[in-house]
Amino acid sequence: MTLRIANCSGFLGDRRTGPKEMVEGGPIDYLTGDWLAELTMSILAKQRGRDPEAGYPASFVEQMSDVLSTCHDRGITVIANAGGVNPHGCADALRAVADRQGLDLTIAVVDGDDITDRFAVWQEQGWLAAHLDSGAPFATTGLTPTVVNAYLGCWGIVEALRDGADIVVTGRVSDASPIVAAAAAHYGWTPHDLDRLAGAVVAGHIIECSAQATGGNFAFFTENRHPHHPGFPIAEIEPDGSVVITKHEGTAGMVTVDTVTAQLLYEIDGPRYANPDVIARLDELVVEQVGTDRVRVSGAFGEQIPSVLKAGAVADYGWSTEMTMLVTGLDRDRKVDYALNQLWAEFPRGRETFADVEVNVIGGGAEDPRSLDEATALLRVAVADQDKALVNRFSRVVVELLLGGYPGMALTSPPARARQRQLFWPTLIPADRVRERVTIRGTTREVERARAETVRDVPLAVPPRSPEQAGGDMISAPLGRIAGSRSGDKGGNATLGIWARTDAAHEFLCSWWTPEHVTDLLRAPADTPLRLWHLPNLRAVGVTVVGWLDRGTATNILLDTQAKGLGEFVRARHIDIPRTLLDGEPGILRA
Repeated sequence: MTLRIANCSGFLGDRRTGPKEMVEGGPIDYLTGDWLAELTMSILAKQRGRDPEAGYPASFVEQMSDVLSTCHDRGITVIANAGGVNPHGCADALRAVADRQGLDLTIAVVDGDDITDRFAVWQEQGWLAAHLDSGAPFATTGLTPTVVNAYLGCWGIVEALRDGADIVVTGRVSDASPIVAAAAAHYGWTPHDLDRLAGAVVAGHIIECSAQATGGNFAFFTENRHPHHPGFPIAEIEPDGSVVITKHEGTAGMVTVDTVTAQLLYEIDGPRYANPDVIARLDELVVEQVGTDRVRVSGAFGEQIPSVLKAGAVADYGWSTEMTMLVTGLDRDRKVDYALNQLWAEFPRGRETFADVEVNVIGGGAEDPRSLDEATALLRVAVADQDKALVNRFSRVVVELLLGGYPGMALTSPPARARQRQLFWPTLIPADRVRERVTIRGTTREVERARAETVRDVPLAVPPRSPEQAGGDMISAPLGRIAGSRSGDKGGNATLGIWARTDAAHEFLCSWWTPEHVTDLLRAPADTPLRLWHLPNLRAVGVTVVGWLDRGTATNILLDTQAKGLGEFVRARHIDIPRTLLDGEPGILRA
């Protein structure tokens, strides 16, 4: 019988009714979700610092209180990373809910991911905690982490499931691990079933961001005829690791080859997808529509069990704030210059007074505007510095300029208080240093990790190239006329995946996808480090833009802190495209 694993949350703020919808919407075997992110771990650590019983998303316990009884009655097992930095506290809160509802549930905890107390000790012993991209030792930051977590895999969860757990609460595990664990426990896989595990990693990657697999955040959004309240995804995983992605019948949204492809490209760094239990290869994936709202994904294979785990250190990193001014009517650019000149004159070294400054001018400037909105631009100024008082003074200065500023000056908010910036430092740690634990029925034991090994060495797939297509009749047109995109963040890096809808468009993209073209497409500085990649079976190209987001989403003061809009920006950029790709090719979305 096919294993049905449902996702009910893609982040801490996702739809509160997600668990109830997935439990009551149709048959499922497992209920999973993702409640954690880089910033979330730091927030939860600070909550635990103020209250030792806190440190996990309280909203998760509230959500589960709605479905515990139904899960018990229907035999649905719950796996959630909502333990945050206090998974035992989260489990205790769930037990209290179960007791009040008269339910006899076995609740297990998987932890050992929190390595904060050993982080400094290991550095003293010679471990550099080198940054994943730059290679710089953590000591160069001069900071003390708030929290450090290793990303655990599936096997602690598997042990808990095989011991009869009804609910497994974890700390920091990889996003796909709950899905991989459910499949491994159900089918009796071992750590050496790398191809099957890789398939489950792919399944987990597709569904872990909830509605992003069912039409959410989708480049061709106008094709979604039922966008309201989209259903969350379900992975039907087979014994060989292949999967059909679907959703509950009658729910909104859609599951198509394109929606699944878009999510496959989300926040990856190329054909090798690193996971704690297996390095999964994505370059031989086959994605095919097998029914309405049913997409089969197969062809994943595992290269090796990794000898290292990713870890993330989060540290306080100064303060930031921002203010937004309305600039209306004639002479938009002159008014912006006027405002900035007045603003920086109030500080001893002008703009250089602050460690970081970001200025954005959005909209406005229309000739003969037809409405006040069309005539109005937003001038956003964000600043950051180690000096909290200085950052707070910035907001006050903007307010004080209000009556002496440019004509029509107005603000969108009162003075904004300084907020804590946080650095996220990704690194790799030898896997044998991390002691993963399972606690069930009052007993705690360590999880034995399988020995790292390489079982398959296959050259990366070579993308098709048709250099002759670069000649001939070319038209300047938006890239989005021939391709979709999906972008996001990985620490301080931006990730961008682009897929074509026809073979011809893909061949052109592969020939065009060079460092020079991509640098210009992004409008990036010439020395920006780029990691370009291809996934020919998905008709996809992509790039990891190293350092685009400074030192993480909680540190940078960009307008788009997570690069969520980067993909749509590049789709709007004009490039020279062969006329044949724009005239009469099937599947091309017309502007």
